[in-house]
Amino acid sequence: MDQRTSGAGALTQTNDRTPALLGVVCGLSAALFWALGFAGTRHGLKVGFTPVDLLVHRYVWSGIAFLPLVLRAGLSDLCGIGWSRGLALMVLGGPVMSLISYTGFLFVPLGHGSVIQPSCATLGGLLLAALFLKERISLSRLTGAIVIVGGLGVIGAESIGHIGVDGVQGDLIFVLTGLMFASFGALLRHWRVSAVSAALVISVLSLLLLPIYIGTIGLAHIAAIGLTENAIQALVQGVLAGPAALYLFAVSVQRLGVARAAVFPACVPALTLLTGWLLLGEPPTALQSTGLVIVLCGFYLAQRQR
Repeated sequence: MDQRTSGAGALTQTNDRTPALLGVVCGLSAALFWALGFAGTRHGLKVGFTPVDLLVHRYVWSGIAFLPLVLRAGLSDLCGIGWSRGLALMVLGGPVMSLISYTGFLFVPLGHGSVIQPSCATLGGLLLAALFLKERISLSRLTGAIVIVGGLGVIGAESIGHIGVDGVQGDLIFVLTGLMFASFGALLRHWRVSAVSAALVISVLSLLLLPIYIGTIGLAHIAAIGLTENAIQALVQGVLAGPAALYLFAVSVQRLGVARAAVFPACVPALTLLTGWLLLGEPPTALQSTGLVIVLCGFYLAQRQR
């Protein structure tokens, strides 16, 4: 092999690796932004925001930004999704689900919601895929689901033993939101709606709730918390955990494929515990850490194809 052939081969290999590397970077960034969204929610509630206040930051800014795109694509049929389907997606994967999720952090520590919600989303997704989408569930995925349930049992034991009734209530809230998000994902697949189109429509539909918020609650409370805290929530909720994370994850799927990109949402619980420890000073307990490790093993098995 001459030097030119060797150089061309090395260049081709480097070019092949570049899209994959970009996909990995985008996937990890999306997982980190989602984790920051969980940590930002916990911080926001501690400094005085209500769940409804956080909901405004999560959807209003992206709704305003995406409104021209939806208007251009067609408001009459909501970018081809349709109003009935758009409203259903808004309930299961938009502000209604988010509001319930934010409320859960009033009862339990960060580590509970950040592990239970994604885990139940995975479990619910497997169940709905088998029952309604008629997808075959492999032995590995079934085993992974059982392992995830075991990890959730460990975390639930902490709620029963150390937090009490409020802890159980908070955990059940995250079970509900996880199942809601699983239903959201199943409908996306059943209706063949892209995640990007769904995000555009949900953000714009959420603007319909803004006049209700202003008319019933008003802006005085949210303004009294201060410009800095509102700017943090606008950035974390309205940009990073919302459209930025979705876009980066979509790029990851394009570069790596669905199966490989599915690894990154599974990283969210661990990254959330890490960011909560570093940014909020909330170290995970021994039971939370144990439950997380078990759940991550279950995630690995549940995402295998065989």
